This record gives sequence, C-alpha cells and structure tokens, in this order.
Amino acid sequence: MKDLSRRRFLAATTTTASLFASASHAQSAYPSQPIRLVVPYAPGGGSDFTGRLVAQKLQELGGYNLIVDNKPGAAGMLGTEIVARAPADGYTLLYADVAHGINPAVYSKARYDPVKNFVPITLVGASPQVLVANPSFPANSLKELLAMPRDQLQKIAVGTPGQGSGPHLTYELLRAKVGFDLVHVPYKGGGPALNDAINGQIPLVMNAMAPVMPHLQSGKLKALAIATAQRHPRLPDVQTYAESAPGVVVYNWYGFLAPAGTPSDVTSKLAADISRVLLLPDVKEKFDAAFLDPMPQGSAEMARFLDGEVRQWKVVAAETGISLD
Repeated sequence: MKDLSRRRFLAATTTTASLFASASHAQSAYPSQPIRLVVPYAPGGGSDFTGRLVAQKLQELGGYNLIVDNKPGAAGMLGTEIVARAPADGYTLLYADVAHGINPAVYSKARYDPVKNFVPITLVGASPQVLVANPSFPANSLKELLAMPRDQLQKIAVGTPGQGSGPHLTYELLRAKVGFDLVHVPYKGGGPALNDAINGQIPLVMNAMAPVMPHLQSGKLKALAIATAQRHPRLPDVQTYAESAPGVVVYNWYGFLAPAGTPSDVTSKLAADISRVLLLPDVKEKFDAAFLDPMPQGSAEMARFLDGEVRQWKVVAAETGISLD
C-alpha cells in the first residue's frame, strides 16, 4: 500500500510539474493562436490600409496570424470598447488613431477611459493637419488669414470631415488660441469637403496631410498652414500653425493598444516586432507614398504621447463647450 501511495504521489507531482512547464512554455511561445486586430472603422480608410499592411508584414515576419476585424460605429467608439472589455492576454488588439484621445473628451457616453483601460504598444505613423484653400482665396498663409478684418472672417467657411473629427478639433484648438471665428461646415467625410473646396463651393478645408497632398501637388488647392512644430520637409514654404498660434501641433496618428493588464512581455514583443516591420524598405516606401511620417516607437513613448493627446482634447472640449452627445 505504501509503495502504491508513493507511486501515486510521484505521478501527481510529475503531472503538476509538467503542467507548470507547459504553462511556462505557452507564455514564452506568444503568440500561440490567431490575434484579433480591431480596426474601429470601415474598410478602405487610412486606419484600415495601414493596419492591414502592418498585420500582413507581421505574418510574413513569422509566428503571427493577425486577423483584421473592422468594427465601425459610434465614431470609432464601438470597436474601441470591444477591445477595452477583451481579455488581457495579447490576443485582442486595437489599431487606434487620433479619435482615441478625442472621443472621451466630447462624448460623455464613451464607456472606456482612453488611458486607464489600455496598454500602449507602439505608435506607427502620423499625418499632420493642414489648412488648405481654393487657389482663388485671397490669403496665402494663416498669418494673412488672421490679418483679415474680423467681420470678414466671420463669414468665411471652413470645412472638416465631420463633428468631433481630428480636423474639427484642430480648428477648435486654433480658434481657442487665436480668438477668431470662422463658419464651421462639418461634412460626412473629408473627400466631399476637399471636392467642394476644389470646385470653389467652400473656401477653406482642414484635413490631414495624406488626403490633401495630391491636391496640393496638382495645384487644385493651396496650403495656408500645417500643424507641426517645425516646417515640414514636404511643404517647406508653408508656415506652421505654431508660427501664428503657439501650441497648435496636431497629427492624425496611428498606433497599437492592448487591453489594460496585458503582460509586459507580450506588449514588449509586439512593440519590437512592429518596429522591425516599420523598418522594412517596402513598408517605409508605402508609408512615404501615403504621406505618413514616422513616430517615436515603444510603449513608453506612446504612453507619453497619448497622455498629452488626452489632456489636450479635454482642455479644448472644456474651453469650447463642445459636447456631441
């Protein structure tokens, strides 16, 4: 009996040790199953294009099987909330953009905290906001626009892709900094606004560099200012917003987030492998062709950036009284 009990004890001990070894191997072998990458917008936009490109290259890198899951709705909040409530195991990720910091500031119904409910993985790329005009518009820079008589400014329309969009909040930030009012015209998307500016139906449009650059290159539109800290190498003759309105630096950015509580070894591996992908010549070429600038990479860098974004948009919403509920 004693021998039988001893054999059972040894067998149980061996089984338990094997289970611990298996669990340890499973953790070190991340990823061991497909990863769901939630893009909170419909297919075809900038988030979808860049997110799918990085996902594809991670798969080619080896060891990854990323499934892009488009979950549009509620200005990106639907897909974002799905990830906020997902298990913190590294197998559900969010491909976020500038709306991640804006939405909770202007929508009280946002059921997540953009910082507390997520772990930053890394930024991917960004496209600065640009103020553009029909070529016939009398002002050729933001400085010249601000020098126009106030009663005249109040009649000038500026189009954006919609209420609560990055370009709209950029306009509100600029308005708060310089104390002027234009007629804000929210469109259902950036394309219609740019087309109306080209056709002379609206004088000004604010949007990211990526969609406006082809029209600037063709001469169908002209740039008045760009929301970067220093002049941009693609538009060296275009003044920055900061030259007339210090502090107005705004990008439409992209980056990876995971649910809060995701293990640091998982997020570190993802950050390192995504950084490797972003260094690939064909990825750099495609990002450059899409007018996307590289951004600081890594979890700590993204955490600092995101904290600044969230703080900025909370202040803008509070000072302007914007609420989109």
